[in-house]
Amino acid sequence: MKRRFALCWEIIALALLLSAVPAKAEPLISGYSGTGVSGTLRRVMEKERLWPKRGLDVKPVYFNSGSTMAQAMVAGDIVASDSDVPAQLSPKLAGLMDVRVIAVTINRLEHFLIVRNHIRTADDLKGKRIAISRFGSASDVTTRLAVRFLKLNPDKDLTFLQSGNTPTRISALVAGHVDGALVSPEQVYKVLASKCCRVLADLSELPLDYARFGIVAPLSVLRAQRETMRKYLESYVEGIYILKTRPDVALAALKAEGVDDPQVAKDVYKRLAGSFREYPAPDLKGVQAALDSLAIAKERAPQAKDYIDMSLIEEIKKSGYIDRLYGK
Repeated sequence: MKRRFALCWEIIALALLLSAVPAKAEPLISGYSGTGVSGTLRRVMEKERLWPKRGLDVKPVYFNSGSTMAQAMVAGDIVASDSDVPAQLSPKLAGLMDVRVIAVTINRLEHFLIVRNHIRTADDLKGKRIAISRFGSASDVTTRLAVRFLKLNPDKDLTFLQSGNTPTRISALVAGHVDGALVSPEQVYKVLASKCCRVLADLSELPLDYARFGIVAPLSVLRAQRETMRKYLESYVEGIYILKTRPDVALAALKAEGVDDPQVAKDVYKRLAGSFREYPAPDLKGVQAALDSLAIAKERAPQAKDYIDMSLIEEIKKSGYIDRLYGK
C-alpha cells in the first residue's frame, strides 16, 4: 500500500515537473518588404513580444522587393507575408500558387510621390526617370497607379528604373540619378531636409480603397496550420491596438527606425495611427483595386472574392477579442 502511495506521488511529481517545462515555441517564417509603415507595426509587436505570448517563434525575413518575396512564398521559403499585398497576389494570378488575403491592415495608399525641385507639375514629369524597387513590386504597381491619377501614361510618359526599397530610392533622388520616387511617410523628412526635392502628391489623399498592407498566405498553409495562422493574425490585431492606443511604444519604434525629430515622429505616428484598422478584415473593393492594378490581371479579369479568406479574422472578431481590447 505504501509502495503504491509513493508511486502515485512520484507520478504526480513527474507530471508537475513536465508541466513546468515551457512548451517549445512553434516556428513560423514570414516575409516583409520595405521599411516604415508595416515595419513600425512589426517593431511594436516584437517589443511587446506578441508572438511568443501565443507560443509562436516567428522569424521575419526581409526582401528587397515584393516580387522577390512572392517568389520566396512560391518556393515555400516563407509561409506568410505582412506587406506588399499586390505583389503577393501575383502567384495566384499566374497560376503558380493558390494564396489568400486574410487581413488588410491599411486599405489605402500611404506613400508620398517625391520629385526633384525643378518638377513643379505633373506635366513636368513627362520624359523623366522614376525609381521603383523592382518591376512587379508594390512600389512599381502603386507608382504607375499614382501617375495615372496625375493624367500621365506610365508606359509612354516615364522611364522606370529598378533601384530598391525606400532607402535606395532616397539615395537615388538626392544624388539626382532619378527625378521622382515613392517615399514612405517616416522617410519623407529626410529627403526634404536635403533641399533637393519636394512633394508632388500625397497618395493617401487619392479617393481610392486599396489593399496595400496586409497578410497573405498560401491556401495550403491556412488549411494545414489553421490554429497557428489564427494566433499569427491575432498578434497583428493586438499590435494594431497597442500602436493606436500607446503612443509611447509606437514612438519608440519610430526612433529605432531613425526618426529622431520629436515633431516629425509625432506627425508620422498620427498618420499611422489613423491608417491602421481596428478590424483588419480584407475589403472587397480594396483587394479588387489591388488586383486591377496588376498588369497580368488585364487579360484574366480576377475577382476579389476568390482571393480572400475572411474566416480567421471573423473567428477572432466573433470571440469578442477585438471588442475587449478596445473596451467596447
